[in-house]
Amino acid sequence: MEIKDLHHWTLTYAEARALQTQLARQVKLRPIGRSIRSVAGLDCAVDKKAGRILAAVVVMSFPGLQVIETAAACAELTFPYVPGLLSFRESPVCLAAAAKLRTTPDLFLIDGQGIAHPRRLGLASHLGLFLDRPTIGCAKSRLIGTYDEPGPNKGDTSPLCDGDQTLGAVVRTRTGVKPLFISPGHLCTLEDAIFVTLLLTDRYRLPEPTRLAHQQVTAFKKKRC
Repeated sequence: MEIKDLHHWTLTYAEARALQTQLARQVKLRPIGRSIRSVAGLDCAVDKKAGRILAAVVVMSFPGLQVIETAAACAELTFPYVPGLLSFRESPVCLAAAAKLRTTPDLFLIDGQGIAHPRRLGLASHLGLFLDRPTIGCAKSRLIGTYDEPGPNKGDTSPLCDGDQTLGAVVRTRTGVKPLFISPGHLCTLEDAIFVTLLLTDRYRLPEPTRLAHQQVTAFKKKRC
């Protein structure tokens, strides 16, 4: 698929933070407004021993959820772990994996934050600007914001707020398991993000595309690219 070329990745921490603030102004939160026929899950992992970072993307039909295509990429780990700057560590390899796709998914679910970020540009929002597709952040833990614990049943939600701004939702995707932290990335609304996430979650805590992407990147890591 075609990937936009928005900026280079050789940046100081201060430059990266300033760029996040600038790019956050380009993020658009609006109804998806298109027929969704394919969805992609995107996840990455770090191999600290090898000094490498790996990413996998799984494209599935929608609503049938049959695997259409998978792709993976690995690269040298060049950006350290810095809270709030995760996208500068993970985005290049995620984009390298997505660039290998022959198909162009209608929507991406990404293991990370969308606008639920101190500068409103988490991994899903950052990647959304490059991919020019609706993106949803599906994080396993909170980065920012306060919330009340949602009810115990699948579909129960509570708002994730930073002051008087709602950044996302804490969503119970399976009865009796820990919730996910869902936030819109780009070209979708919070309502879209919650609705799609729940549609794509059946027997497991994670939406099926990101669950399979996690399996793919874990297997890829074992092969030591």
